[in-house]
Amino acid sequence: MKLLICTQKVDKNDDLLGFFHAWIAEFAQNCEGVTVVCLFRGEVDLPENVRVLSLGKESGDFRFSIFDFRFILKFKYLINFFKYIWQERKNYDTVFVHMNSIYVLLGGLFWKAWGKKIGLWYAHGHAPWQLLVAEKMVDVVFTSTASGCRLKSGKIRIVGQGIDVGNFRFPISDFRFREIQKSKIENPKSPVWTSGPLRDRKSKISLITVGRISPVKNLETLINAVELLVKKGIDVKLDIVGAIGLVEQKAYYDFLSKMINEKGLAKNIQFVGSVPNKDIVEYLQAADIFVSASQTGSLDKTFLEAMACGLPVIGCNVALDAVLGEYKDRLFYSAGDYLALSDKIENVLGLSEAEYAKMAEDLRGVVVREHGLGEFVKKILKISNTQ
Repeated sequence: MKLLICTQKVDKNDDLLGFFHAWIAEFAQNCEGVTVVCLFRGEVDLPENVRVLSLGKESGDFRFSIFDFRFILKFKYLINFFKYIWQERKNYDTVFVHMNSIYVLLGGLFWKAWGKKIGLWYAHGHAPWQLLVAEKMVDVVFTSTASGCRLKSGKIRIVGQGIDVGNFRFPISDFRFREIQKSKIENPKSPVWTSGPLRDRKSKISLITVGRISPVKNLETLINAVELLVKKGIDVKLDIVGAIGLVEQKAYYDFLSKMINEKGLAKNIQFVGSVPNKDIVEYLQAADIFVSASQTGSLDKTFLEAMACGLPVIGCNVALDAVLGEYKDRLFYSAGDYLALSDKIENVLGLSEAEYAKMAEDLRGVVVREHGLGEFVKKILKISNTQ
């Protein structure tokens, strides 16, 4: 297969979209050739059978003191897009569009006329009008879970998420957890935060959340839960990993900072800032529990990355129902209920080492079986070939 991929950004150092670099590399291992058209190209390290063509956004959106020329740049992107899909038309037989339905709206009729198969990846709780139109033009719509694409369409195929489980894994070895399960625990009722070498724990409990600092993340719920835990005498810290999503959301960051200071939690809660996706694994491996208050309605990739690293994930996103299984009652809480969130955290902290280890291994198992990158790419290519 010769594949054309259309995406927003190709940059292995990006905090949000850096994961897609690994997707491209995996597609390259299973295709004769891969051509990538992206809006922005950053640092790449891809196989020889991959070509990355940028529409040019990395050159910057220049503004002058009187006139705003952004519309000229957007016109340039449009011209480049049509140029690339035309000049490369003999180098691909299948198109894979990642999230951005606008690529389908722009190129769909041309691809149809040229006999190309078109697949669209979409995983979000919201279904904008662009998606509704794009669905009519593509051959197949790929998504992560049943909640990932809320359209009534016979074209939808659920293929899981693409998680690089070779990178996102337990901090030492997969066998460490099996050995703990088999070992005799002298005091199985001892709280995990005060006993045992499970992860060479320090006295302070480490919570982590990953994502843009935006009101939709409901980070104040996490802050309130941490306050309750501290008042109960539990020595806990929360690392908030992520950048401010938009300039206007700086006000939300300021609100959270003020809230933290007023509650006297400056020593317990830290804004880590932007971290490249490829480096997130180090933060996850150093943590004890992943927490979230976000309600995107689709299965956030960050949940699965944390699970792959052996972390219990506590959240209120309804899409978690697809991956938590027997642990749903222990790890799911109602949105905004910080009392319940703090209780769920305490419940996990109260597990014995063996119970914690089993949960960690079970949750990682879900990711490996249902969301591993290798099988994920093979599913997409197999389905694309049969449409």
